[in-house]
Amino acid sequence: MHTFQPRTKKFQRNIEDFICRNCNALVIGDGYRNHCPHCLISVHVDVNPGDRAAACKGIMDVVDITLKHGELVITHKCKKCGHVKPNKAHREDRIETITHHMKLKALA
Repeated sequence: MHTFQPRTKKFQRNIEDFICRNCNALVIGDGYRNHCPHCLISVHVDVNPGDRAAACKGIMDVVDITLKHGELVITHKCKKCGHVKPNKAHREDRIETITHHMKLKALA
């Protein structure tokens, strides 16, 4: 899996480390990661990728994982405001967690 580099002028690369608000893991940022590689949870911080302009700051749960054009896409939904955002999986995401979410989807 390769790192996706957005081609929109609205994208702002921010290299930031963060502590996951779900599992407390330290996540080393690379400017393209927007979710925890351990639990896949994200936080609603952006209006446009990297701008940190969203006032919400709600936890974004995984609601779907699909394969599009040969790449895994994780869809997050904000628990606070309902915003839905697809994100390409990162090469360091735990395959066990991805597989777990995909099994849950298949059982639903």
